[in-house]
Amino acid sequence: MRSQSTSPIPSTDALAEEVWESVTALDEPAAVGSVLRALDDGVDPESVLLEVIGRVQGRVGEEWVANRISVAQEHAATAMNERAVAALALHPAARTEPRHGRITVACVDGEWHALPARLLAEVLRIRGWHVDYLGAQVPAPHLIAHVHRTGPDAVALSGSIPTRLPVAHATITACQAVGTPVIAGGAAFGPGGRYARLLGADAWAPDARTAADELARRPLPRPRPGHQAIDDLPHLKDQEYTLVVRSRPRLVREVLAELEDAYPAVRDYTEAQRERAAEDLSHIVEFLATALYTDDEELFGGFLLWTADVLHARGVPAASLLSALTLLRRRLVDFPRAVAGLRAGADRLTRTLLTVAGNAE
Repeated sequence: MRSQSTSPIPSTDALAEEVWESVTALDEPAAVGSVLRALDDGVDPESVLLEVIGRVQGRVGEEWVANRISVAQEHAATAMNERAVAALALHPAARTEPRHGRITVACVDGEWHALPARLLAEVLRIRGWHVDYLGAQVPAPHLIAHVHRTGPDAVALSGSIPTRLPVAHATITACQAVGTPVIAGGAAFGPGGRYARLLGADAWAPDARTAADELARRPLPRPRPGHQAIDDLPHLKDQEYTLVVRSRPRLVREVLAELEDAYPAVRDYTEAQRERAAEDLSHIVEFLATALYTDDEELFGGFLLWTADVLHARGVPAASLLSALTLLRRRLVDFPRAVAGLRAGADRLTRTLLTVAGNAE
């Protein structure tokens, strides 16, 4: 039962700040208590989900990028936000009897950032949908088995990491092959959902509220029969994506060795620093491969700028990326799209670094 308090309904801005303070203090009871009191005081559950918990989680990510919180703090904060969502879902104010159809909500295989999908699942439940929330990194065969068993009206597929787009594409195609439409969402699908459209998703939404509105507006169109993944991306016939993916371990190993030869300071790296350098190189190759898959240099260039920001926040010269790009370009000289993407990314990064340096003078 909601309380009969006559006090003003608290604003979501103030509530988000209150929850943020509790989360950063690692005070889970206080964070969850703030959420439950807001529901008791009449704050709309959907607003608490999206404008409080969702906003706090977004701020957690921003603080990690800026190196103001550690990975451990980010994980702890995310866990607290997930438990706040669970507590909200059990509150009477958020309980709604299903009156619409059935939606399966799942993350792309390899996608660990499950909170956006969980927020969508709870918004849909509040709005009266029967929701099967499958959680993080759902392998496509298991998702399809679930779809066969339950017959949902649609699959809502969530992804935050662009390097999982090839897997997302296979998942979308597999769902459509059994007659189930897919609505895609999450940062992985790019600005304006450009990659959701490219990969043949039946709909795209920038956030949970818009996705729920879209699903309520009309049934998603039934998938076209006989559709194959290659129909969406004919450029994959050149095999560059496949060959770069297969070569990733070798490329990382060889480029790291060349960096040691070219820059003596790299030879003095500790084992932990070498592992981190190899991890960074692996991410560069992964994003390059994904850019080849989508045939979109913007994806790779955007990743480089984001990485430069992360490195700068951690006191690592972002210009160090340029050396790695040069060495990769030499290794991939027989791959024209890869070379073009590496050159365009290096040029964009160089312009950005020069602009930053000019503004600092």
